[in-house]
Amino acid sequence: MKIIIETPKYSFSKYQKTEKGYERAFYSPLPTIFNYGFIEGTKGPDGMEEDVVVLGPRMSRGETLEREDFDGLVKFLDNSVRDDKKLVYINGFCYPTLLAFYFRLYALFKTFLYALHEGKITRCRFEGIVFEKLH
Repeated sequence: MKIIIETPKYSFSKYQKTEKGYERAFYSPLPTIFNYGFIEGTKGPDGMEEDVVVLGPRMSRGETLEREDFDGLVKFLDNSVRDDKKLVYINGFCYPTLLAFYFRLYALFKTFLYALHEGKITRCRFEGIVFEKLH
């Protein structure tokens, strides 16, 4: 599977790939502590391509990575819709407690973002991390 990086590690901006290229979706109060991307040609329950969290060295926006399987799953609910993120481990940082803390804060931030920008109350929730090979 081809993974394309949308948001590089340490970025405060969350990007999305569009027909025009990579456009900023929003600013985050926290820097992303991992590379964030998607699996090309897939579709998740939210109607967008399946999300991937890549743990390892910083990658550039648009950089690709080929993988046949995954090392885990971040269980997440976004806008009251299942939005799990596949997990890829390359090397280096892999602290489940810090990742869990990040995603708990991210869920809280997304809840406020929906309330402020769309005027709605919705559920955003981190539900845990599963570290294992997924096929």
